[in-house]
Amino acid sequence: MKISLTSQMLLALFAGCICGLVVPHLGIDPSYFKPLGDIFINLIKMLVVPLVFATLVAGAAAVGDVSRLGKIAIKSLIYYTVTTVFAVSIGLIVANILQPGSGVEISQNASNTISVAPPSLLSVFMGIIPTNPVKSMTDGNMLQIIFFAVFLGVAISSLGSKHNHIHQFFDSLAEAMLKLTSMVMMYAPIGVFGLLTYTVGTYGAEVLLPLLKLIMVMFVACIIHVCIIYLPCIKYSGVPLKKFFKELTSTILVAFSSASSAAALSSNLQSVQRLGASRPVSSFLIPLGNTINMDGTAIYMGVCSIFAATFFGIDLTFDKQILIVIIAMLASVGTMGVPGAGVIMISMVFTQVGIPLEAIALIAGIDRVLDMMRTTLNVLGDATGALTVSKAENDMHPIQE
Repeated sequence: MKISLTSQMLLALFAGCICGLVVPHLGIDPSYFKPLGDIFINLIKMLVVPLVFATLVAGAAAVGDVSRLGKIAIKSLIYYTVTTVFAVSIGLIVANILQPGSGVEISQNASNTISVAPPSLLSVFMGIIPTNPVKSMTDGNMLQIIFFAVFLGVAISSLGSKHNHIHQFFDSLAEAMLKLTSMVMMYAPIGVFGLLTYTVGTYGAEVLLPLLKLIMVMFVACIIHVCIIYLPCIKYSGVPLKKFFKELTSTILVAFSSASSAAALSSNLQSVQRLGASRPVSSFLIPLGNTINMDGTAIYMGVCSIFAATFFGIDLTFDKQILIVIIAMLASVGTMGVPGAGVIMISMVFTQVGIPLEAIALIAGIDRVLDMMRTTLNVLGDATGALTVSKAENDMHPIQE
């Protein structure tokens, strides 16, 4: 009997968790399993740039109309902004009710304090335009790749039918990259097993237990966000919930185990197109969302702000919590394309509302676990956004049951 890829990945998830709990007691270093996961992440990242570039060029060339591309971009940004505001608000409300910082006893280590200066908004927007598109691709600068690919696609469309072979080339290249993604995903169960064994084995119960309440509050806030925001959007798109989550299972497992949105990008793009999202919309919105959509990080900002304020005995007044919402909304754009955006965003918040940056060191031990949750939510948000905007554009394909 042939086992589906999704079932294989679920088995690998459970096997990795069990193995991660057992191997430290057998005297085996969990890092021995890390290369299995690293190989998988590297294979996936190998696909991201050519896949995004080819699908964006082909998608923009297929749309042709610059005004329609503008409408797609505006609807995408509105979706991301609204969901980010809801996300940080949900994080703050849930954390205020459950108080994750109360009763926590953990030593402070000021030497681990992280202070990161956020880039200016102007420098970020100026950095969207590439001076060398080839360098942008080698650096993996997704916003610059998106910018160049969209403009190239529009230019190809304007050449007329005489140059259809150029469009067909990028269309075929996109198909080839999606096929290659399917081939790489056959290795996914081994990669997930290696990643989970290393993570669970490294961040065992002794690290997680002191901050278990913080982890649970983050988890509850993520679930509430999915139920209140994503489920209605999925229903609006016309995709059955069961089919949505069944199709996205592999993508969710990749995001959760790797804690990398980039690693899940190609799988996510493929999944939403199978669910009916149009290629022009999904090939624009998924890469863009991978860079600027930070619903999971926004919840993380809200929850960790309340946690840190409670731990240090700081009263976060209502106006300061409103400030956190505003910062989260702006920072989701202001830190796009910057590695370690979660740390940058939380340090911005702590600085603005008067929370000591030593608080970042408190959560550093469990940040990998929190990162797994916020990355999964970010990826789910990208998929939901692609379907929602496709529906808003009346460009959903019929789904064959």
